[in-house]
Amino acid sequence: MSRNQKENTDQKVQKQRMKGKEPYLLLFPAFLLILLFFGYPIIDGLRLAFYHYVLTEPGNIFFSGLENFKELLKDGNFLLVLKNSIIWVVASVGLQLVLGFALALALSKNFRGKNLYQAIVFLPWAVSGFLIGMIFKWMFNEHNGLINYVLKSLGIIDHSIPFLALPNVSIFTAVVAMIWYGVPFFAIMVLAALQSIPQEVHEAAALDGAGGFKKLTKITIPYIKKTLIITTLLRVIWVFNSADIIYIMTNGGPANTSHNLPSYIFSTVFYTMDFGQASAAGVIMIVLLVIYSVIFLKVTKFDKAGDF
Repeated sequence: MSRNQKENTDQKVQKQRMKGKEPYLLLFPAFLLILLFFGYPIIDGLRLAFYHYVLTEPGNIFFSGLENFKELLKDGNFLLVLKNSIIWVVASVGLQLVLGFALALALSKNFRGKNLYQAIVFLPWAVSGFLIGMIFKWMFNEHNGLINYVLKSLGIIDHSIPFLALPNVSIFTAVVAMIWYGVPFFAIMVLAALQSIPQEVHEAAALDGAGGFKKLTKITIPYIKKTLIITTLLRVIWVFNSADIIYIMTNGGPANTSHNLPSYIFSTVFYTMDFGQASAAGVIMIVLLVIYSVIFLKVTKFDKAGDF
């Protein structure tokens, strides 16, 4: 082999090596940003969970081991907040799934004004959680809220009900707001999945005499099962992490009966300045979400979803 040929071969090998590294070089800036804005806070939060770290006591910061976790588990309010979080997630996501699925089935049909109706229906997903909280806080207001006005006008109640101030009711006002907010997300995801089902499959099922319910359970749901699983998984995580609507509507009250875990952490940080205990609550939240994700994917058999 001549010298020129050897040089050309070496250049080609070098170019191939650089081409193999190119994707990693392009991804590196994004990875660095993720590490900086997500990785560092998580690592620092894990560290603070094992420290006595109260912002108003700058001279009294020390390693406390599992003390923050012990204090949380002894705290009756924390156990109440965990129970509220379960109610918040199950009620919100459950009804979002049912209503979003029904809405997607309706929008999958052809009718006049479909595009306009679709745009209106999907509008709540474009609204901020803060604004939604303000709207529903007014709607459930005891003195000039829409809900009380309608109920009194229909003769269902004689006196206004303080929905936002009742211990066993206040959390459900926030649930209603979250359902209204989240239904469009489920509808968008399910509608996209429905449009991927081959029309020939429905036609073949109709020729075999399958009714609407049978087509739904034997064709539609199995075909879009992966989408339903992933959408539910993501929505549970997002709703579990959501604090804005609760904070705006009830601020966790009365007496912590409408706090979920994120809003409780927020209150702990900004009212007691106890970053150690808030970080410990955050670690518990991460652990719960990881356990949920693993069990949910296992129970729903995600890896086999869509197989026929």
